[in-house]
Amino acid sequence: MKQPGILVLNAGSSSIKFLFFVEQNDDLAPVLRGQVEGLHTAPHFIARDGAGRVVDEKRWGEGTALGHQGAVAHLAAFLRAEGSNYALHAVGHRVVHGGMDHVQPERVTPDLLRSLERLVPLAPLHQPHNLAPIRLLLEHQPDLPQVACFDTAFHATNEDVARRFAIPSDLHDAGVRRYGFHGLSYEYVSAALPAHDPAAAAGKVVACHLGNGVSMCAIDGGRSVANTMGFTAVEGLPMGTRSGSLDPGVLLYLMDERKMDARAIEKLLYSQSGLLGMSGISSDMRNLLESDDPRARTAVDVFVYRIRRELGSLAAAMGGLDALVFTAGIGENSAAIRERVCRDAAWLGIELDAKANAAGGPRISTAASRTAAWVIPTNEELMIARHTRRVVEGRD
Repeated sequence: MKQPGILVLNAGSSSIKFLFFVEQNDDLAPVLRGQVEGLHTAPHFIARDGAGRVVDEKRWGEGTALGHQGAVAHLAAFLRAEGSNYALHAVGHRVVHGGMDHVQPERVTPDLLRSLERLVPLAPLHQPHNLAPIRLLLEHQPDLPQVACFDTAFHATNEDVARRFAIPSDLHDAGVRRYGFHGLSYEYVSAALPAHDPAAAAGKVVACHLGNGVSMCAIDGGRSVANTMGFTAVEGLPMGTRSGSLDPGVLLYLMDERKMDARAIEKLLYSQSGLLGMSGISSDMRNLLESDDPRARTAVDVFVYRIRRELGSLAAAMGGLDALVFTAGIGENSAAIRERVCRDAAWLGIELDAKANAAGGPRISTAASRTAAWVIPTNEELMIARHTRRVVEGRD
């Protein structure tokens, strides 16, 4: 008898990542994972089992435009073939933007899809690609349960004062407000922290999601109260290729003096700035830390300095700090960045344990440290799978 499972899809502009989860020990465990990358240039499909062994692989060659539709079709065929052991029970999707109305995971319907499509202007580089496989599956397999999980939903607990920009109220009411992102990552960290530090989890925590996308979140008693990202996922800290916060006057200057239009500015802010723009070398923190180029050092210095400033701001928003948590690619793997951030945060009561930090934690602060510091690997896909199971099966 086939074991039912949940497929989690994370669709980007040129790739679709997937994981297939089955029930195991009252939770969900991945038994298949992989991706289809190079959707529009040289598609490459690879799938691995739970132990990391390659179970299937295919390359289409240069010049092939598989697209999201072809990738979803190939993935469906693979799962049917691999399905001698597994049966597809439901599909969960990461959707970057839920807007003002979608603050919980929801079962996909045609009405929901239309509502989410209206949010594309709020996340133009992410939302269309997130929705592409949802639309395809809804069209070709309408009876297959699908659940949309929103990166903005975790921050729905932010108070109005934390959401507002100082602009006319009619714009705020129309949706020009701070939303916050990386919510699925922060939700997972909040769920995992009690096993490490129950007291801190019930208190005031700043979680640092440091990857190619970068943000920080103030979490008080398990609830998001502030996030460094706002109306879009380009605000806040410098990222791999995104600028982070920028004086709006800079945009007016670029339009007036450099004659840049909206699309040119969009490309600058999203693809040509951040660590890549500052260094002129790379968007990869590993490359910058290894480089002797002064521009690389400047990029790292600015990155760490901005974290230092935002940490103080988020701690102030909560009126204190009980724990600092690092997650995502840089946060989980760069001992050097964690060390610098923790040294800068000594004034908040963090005393770094150098050996524990070099070993990757999970606790990287000393036993005597007034404020704890942790490394907790994120798992957004597991969070999506849990939500999907709960919504489809009606679990509390």
